[in-house]
Amino acid sequence: MTQPRRTNSVQSERAVLVGVLLDAPVDPESPLDELAGLAETAGAHVAARLTQRRERPDQTTYLGKGKVAELAMLVAHHDADVVIFDNDLSPAQTRNLERELKTNVLDRSEVILDIFAARARTYEARLAVELAQLEYSLPRLKRMWTHLSRLKMGIGMRGPGEKQLEVDRRLVEKRIHDLKEELAVIHGRREREVAARLEHLTVSLVGYTNAGKSTLLN
Repeated sequence: MTQPRRTNSVQSERAVLVGVLLDAPVDPESPLDELAGLAETAGAHVAARLTQRRERPDQTTYLGKGKVAELAMLVAHHDADVVIFDNDLSPAQTRNLERELKTNVLDRSEVILDIFAARARTYEARLAVELAQLEYSLPRLKRMWTHLSRLKMGIGMRGPGEKQLEVDRRLVEKRIHDLKEELAVIHGRREREVAARLEHLTVSLVGYTNAGKSTLLN
């Protein structure tokens, strides 16, 4: 099965940052500084930036056609490994952009999830991050099977990608279900522990070494 998410997906990659400035207030001098910080935290080297001001996103590629062409030239010029958008893209927009740019395309949410995955320390945190990644990736699984379009679809070879896609989707949905159940058990256990503690008076003894804490406790 193709994994729906890769931890540290932009590590050591050359990134081109893209921002579509809509009605939301942004710093006109450096609108992509926050995204640059996220990309660098995830391990990427920021090679270039591109912004476009629009009233509304393009439904197909989020950017306008002219900016997509300009972005493609930037990607080629810097030999970029990944394009990171400061906007949330739909699965279709991501697929269309990857087809035009011939490189990986991520959005802001994917980078943030990547950072969380790299920094999750507790078992519960790792489960929560995996659940968030799988739920985010589920509608985007199709783009991970575009390489199958190069296969010759003759007799006996029709639709292998779609079959594998359905297998992957069922496996991901089952994993999501299992993660939710496991997290529910953990949350229930914590609630019982907190409720049990509330039934008793809790006292803390604080003091320097040799101040007599053990004597007082005894």
